[in-house]
Amino acid sequence: MAEVHHETVFFSGHVQGVGFRYSVLQIAREFDVAGFVTNLTDGRVQLEVEGSERDIATFVDAVQEKMHGYVRKVERNAQRRPARFSGFMIK
Repeated sequence: MAEVHHETVFFSGHVQGVGFRYSVLQIAREFDVAGFVTNLTDGRVQLEVEGSERDIATFVDAVQEKMHGYVRKVERNAQRRPARFSGFMIK
């Protein structure tokens, strides 16, 4: 199985209860990426995404641009691994 670029991204700030996950889902439709976005109990939003390194970088930048007034901190962890996702969804 071919490996893909994968990133786990954590968004901190005022990111829950503001349509953040829905906005991420809408933006994901513009890119060739797969994965999911979910709220965490500690108030952060977690994004799991895979695709090309370029698509992911542009996708995450687009999320940050659209939600810039809500995001205080972004933590990104990247790796290469076999593809695990099909499509993009809210969990």
